[in-house]
Amino acid sequence: MPAPTTAPPSATTRPVRPRQGGWPAVLAVTTGIFAIVTTEILPIGLLTPIGDSFGISDGTAGLMMTLPGLLAAVAAPTVTLTTARLDRRHLLRALILVLALANFLAALAPGYWLMMVSRVLVGLVIGAFWSIGASLASRLVPEAQAGRATAVIFSAVPLGSVLGVPAGTLLGGLAGWRAAFTVMGVLTLAVLAALVVSVPPLPPRHVTRLAVLRELLGTARVRAALAVTFLVVTAHFGTYTYVTPFLAEVTHASPRAITLFLLAYGVAGILGNFLAGARVERMPRATFAAAAGLVAAATLLLPVLGTGHAGALVLLLVWGVAYGAVPVCSQTWFVGAAPHAPEAASVLFTSSFQATFSFGALAGGAVVDASSTTVVMTLGGVAAAFAVAVASLTPWRPVPGPSRA
Repeated sequence: MPAPTTAPPSATTRPVRPRQGGWPAVLAVTTGIFAIVTTEILPIGLLTPIGDSFGISDGTAGLMMTLPGLLAAVAAPTVTLTTARLDRRHLLRALILVLALANFLAALAPGYWLMMVSRVLVGLVIGAFWSIGASLASRLVPEAQAGRATAVIFSAVPLGSVLGVPAGTLLGGLAGWRAAFTVMGVLTLAVLAALVVSVPPLPPRHVTRLAVLRELLGTARVRAALAVTFLVVTAHFGTYTYVTPFLAEVTHASPRAITLFLLAYGVAGILGNFLAGARVERMPRATFAAAAGLVAAATLLLPVLGTGHAGALVLLLVWGVAYGAVPVCSQTWFVGAAPHAPEAASVLFTSSFQATFSFGALAGGAVVDASSTTVVMTLGGVAAAFAVAVASLTPWRPVPGPSRA
């Protein structure tokens, strides 16, 4: 999922003062992204009870993570290329309404098929909302505040892990997993109301052309970013999607302990995000390689040291710090590889990240069903180790940005 960035707005974009208060609109968009992120990864903490309800394996239940990411990867460039004439305000409202519908469908699903229909809707919302909402900060507040507003909007990503997933897991344990999706549906309707009240008209300005995307895919820097992102995100989601079954089966943690472990992981993720954000601009290769290396260490050591509560908690903290750095590192690589086309670079980042998210969850599910959660942790660690090698060996030379004249 996309991560915090404090990059300034494009020099070619003239800031527009919103008709309504800018910061209420920023907070509405932020809460919308929080709802999207939480809905997308909520099944991680509820995988086993959902699977038990429908009589399916953990690996099959993992398709709830695979499908949204795959559809989001397609939706990101498609929406960017086809919504040139639509007011972004109306599009954001429509997407959030679809997200609310998806949550209510999940809560009421009598069978796994309807759950998967709801996840299709989630995937469409993820790709479309990110392709629009990620670049709105400079249009909602004065130019001098755009960087801070962007950071606030993207802070919803780690907050979704810190607050959303553990809270959903806890609620699922107390009232059932359907209650967690119902609460998310109600929250999403509240976001819709906030968008209606606070977001001003936002007619589209720039449309990324297909030729620009093709041009970027032909550059060595972008291909390197794709390779490192593919390896480390596959490693993470191929393993983290099944961390709840691992903690239950191998660590023998109770549902309450698992909730606390996931909360600790999320807090560590916020720390990792800000640590990487402070360093990645100056040391992109070293920062990305360090993050991938810590993911590799945590997942490789979990089967060995994660059999007890203390060892599992320490490794989850390391893992959280490491993965918290991954999205900001990946996005920085993409944007740094194409400073003349930041929107196109962000589209490629979102699309590749979500596609790899989907592939990792699918591959991890196949391994879990064929063997065990211990094996999937080991294989994920190996993939992350390859990411370290690719990041370390990739040349990194500054690319001139667009003129600010």
